[in-house]
Amino acid sequence: MKRIIFCNFFKKKLPGMEYSVYSGKLSKKIFNNISQHAWNLWIKKQTILINEKKLNMSNEKDRKKIKKHMKNFFFKKTNE
Repeated sequence: MKRIIFCNFFKKKLPGMEYSVYSGKLSKKIFNNISQHAWNLWIKKQTILINEKKLNMSNEKDRKKIKKHMKNFFFKKTNE
């Protein structure tokens, strides 16, 4: 049975992720508040950002930029 959560991104109940897809302190917040569908949208957006901005994910500075974009994407943006 799928885990149903209230998705902070879509502002409605949706199936949650099967397992934590991120690490660190932000992991629990994403797991409990972001649906699988919203996470899939982020993965597409993240790929675009990495390619357009020519980010190198082995570079810590670039990883911090992506993390900032991710926080804004999920928790600061108003989704209509």
